[in-house]
Amino acid sequence: MHAQNPSDCPKVREMLSGQTIEPLKLSGNENVADMIDNVFARSGFNGRRMAEGAQLYSRMLNDNTTVALTIAGAMTPIGMSGVLTDLIERGFVDFIISTGANIYHDLHRAFDMPMVQGSPHVDDNELADLGVARIYDVFIQDDQTLMATDKAVVNALRDFDQSEPFSTATLHKALGDRVAANAPNPEKSFVATAAKFDVPIYTSSPGDSSIGMGLIIPHMFKKPLQLNPLCDVIETAAIVRDAETNGVVEIGGGSPKNFYLQTQPTLHQILNDTSKGGHDYFLQLTTDSPQWGGLSGATPAEARSWGKLKDAHKNNVVVYSCASLTFPLIAQYAMIRNKPRTHKRLYLRLDEMVTTLKDVARGNDVLKKDYEGIVDIH
Repeated sequence: MHAQNPSDCPKVREMLSGQTIEPLKLSGNENVADMIDNVFARSGFNGRRMAEGAQLYSRMLNDNTTVALTIAGAMTPIGMSGVLTDLIERGFVDFIISTGANIYHDLHRAFDMPMVQGSPHVDDNELADLGVARIYDVFIQDDQTLMATDKAVVNALRDFDQSEPFSTATLHKALGDRVAANAPNPEKSFVATAAKFDVPIYTSSPGDSSIGMGLIIPHMFKKPLQLNPLCDVIETAAIVRDAETNGVVEIGGGSPKNFYLQTQPTLHQILNDTSKGGHDYFLQLTTDSPQWGGLSGATPAEARSWGKLKDAHKNNVVVYSCASLTFPLIAQYAMIRNKPRTHKRLYLRLDEMVTTLKDVARGNDVLKKDYEGIVDIH
């Protein structure tokens, strides 16, 4: 038996100091933000995690954070382009790292090329014979949407200046500008909206999508494209170094997740630049689990061990649920609770930020010693 009443123990009192969980009241919380603050936040499990994630995103926006958004999974095929557009227009996203597929599927609606609700309970042999592709319960016609978009992308980039090596952000800015100028419904494209507000969009695997597939046409038959993924590595590191505070909303995981997180090791591990010390805010919406060892499921604490985050616990939230549910709710929460921000227009400052990154690196004596003959003062 315990020698004293457990409630008299300071450690016990500390452990039981949390908010009492009472029956949740829906009445009076019809507003989405109120529902999150007063229902989900007062519950448990991933309902509470979602509330913590929404509140974290709100704090990011209030802290003059340079906010990255990373996108994996099939988000734009199910209509998330509209949510992304709303956030970009309000200055709630400063740069984006996406799979090429999400960028590609974003373009269909701008060119009046439909995607429709279907069913996962179908015969895919029959779909293939009918020329219909399936993304779970979304149907896309081969000729009227996929092949038509391929042609639209290649034609949109027909006069793109490729005289110098360029990043995927430069490619997507040119694509977004041309969509805005020529597509029937540019307002339906987050790529066009990002171009309008000078929000850089990167893709960490530029060849791994129908955009990369389509670009072989000008590359093979006109002039080789000088798309250089190393420019993306440099530009994203420069953006992070320039920021007062850094934070991210990760939709899913995969390559976009790590491509953002690796900006911190690029600075301190590769360039010996200790100006940052890890990202300040981290929010991930995922269905993956950490025990499989994949990047999609890597916890914030694990990322801290690599120097990717500033703290293993503070200002880090993982919501284990489908982003098709959680992302629109968290975005709506931010739009209700936060005022629009001044757009940072990072695309216009890329050259400036990259020049600063290079100048600081050239003046780093440790770096010059480690890579004598490669790094010099010139």
